[in-house]
This record gives sequence, structure tokens and C-alpha cells, in this order.
Amino acid sequence: QQQLVESGGGLVQPGGSLKISCAASGFTLENFAIAWFRQAPGKEREGVSCISSSEGSTYYADSVKGRFTISRDNAKDTIYLQMNSLKPEDTAVYYCATPITRYCRTSSPFAGMELWGKGTLVTVSL
Repeated sequence: QQQLVESGGGLVQPGGSLKISCAASGFTLENFAIAWFRQAPGKEREGVSCISSSEGSTYYADSVKGRFTISRDNAKDTIYLQMNSLKPEDTAVYYCATPITRYCRTSSPFAGMELWGKGTLVTVSL
């Protein structure tokens, strides 16, 4: 069975950093585009970042640009989201997902996700 599993969430103070991970079972992440989404309490889910396979083109939501970095380690078959300068409004459940294609869509990088993880909670608070 194909699954995505997020890990690394936790409590961090404002201005701090956290790195969350996305791993897979049943298939190889290296071959697919992977995106991160988040959903804060009472809010709709929003796309955060996407990374294509191969050349690794990346896309970011304006709200995280310059603070978050998505990357992949093909040797570990893992996708990471490094989050710096965290703000209380970054508090959310973070999900990884894949469109089960190689590339994030240029015009809409957060559309068409076919497989989702169950999420990891990131809380930014004193």
C-alpha cells in the first residue's frame, strides 16, 4: 500500500526553526513531485511548497517565501521542509502530498494531489 508519512513536528518558539520530513512506503519519492500543505485551526488547507523530481524545481507560497526551504534527499528517499523565522501564524498541521507525476504544475503547483499523508502538527508559541 502506498503511503506518505510526515514526521518532525513539535512546539517551537516564535523566531525559531524546525525541519519536518516526508517519507514514503510502497513507492519511491525520488520519482515524483512532492508538495507540502498546511491547515490551521478554523482555516482552509493551503499549499506551502512543491518540489519536482529530477531537476528539483521548487515553488513556494508567498507567505513562506524566504523563510521555508523544501529539499529532497534521494539517498534517504525523504523530502524535507526547513522552516526558519517561524511565526505564530505558521501553526498548523503540515501534510505532504504528491500528484503522482514528476513535476509540480507550473501554473498551479498545488493542484491535482492524489496521495496525502496524515500530517504532523507544528505549533509556534511561547
